Amino acid sequence: MQTKMVGRCPICDNPLKITKLGCERCGITLEGQFTGCRFCQLNNEQRTFAEVFIKCRGNIKEVEKELGISYPTVRGRLDSLIEALGYKVERLVDDTEAANKRKQVLDSLAKGEMTPEEAIKMLKNQE
Repeated sequence: MQTKMVGRCPICDNPLKITKLGCERCGITLEGQFTGCRFCQLNNEQRTFAEVFIKCRGNIKEVEKELGISYPTVRGRLDSLIEALGYKVERLVDDTEAANKRKQVLDSLAKGEMTPEEAIKMLKNQE
């Protein structure tokens, strides 16, 4: 029976270093300081999320259903995963805030308080 590799310390949650590698076939052993892959450094929650995200082919609605979490939670976990893999996440304006601003522009347009061209310009500036 093989044990699943642990990538983080169960005590302090720091990344673990691989210090010994062995070949089952020929019996050779290598000792030193080895680095695991980026995915090995993920905590259990991040690894589970990555597996579900890939299984769902990146479809956020399917991830929501599978994990029983909301859209903002899926986005938050995805951002956390991206950062844990060593990539920078560009934070966009909060989705709720952006939706409220779009609604205000469309309401102003509907009331005749601005022209369609002005509304288009304002909506494009929000992107």
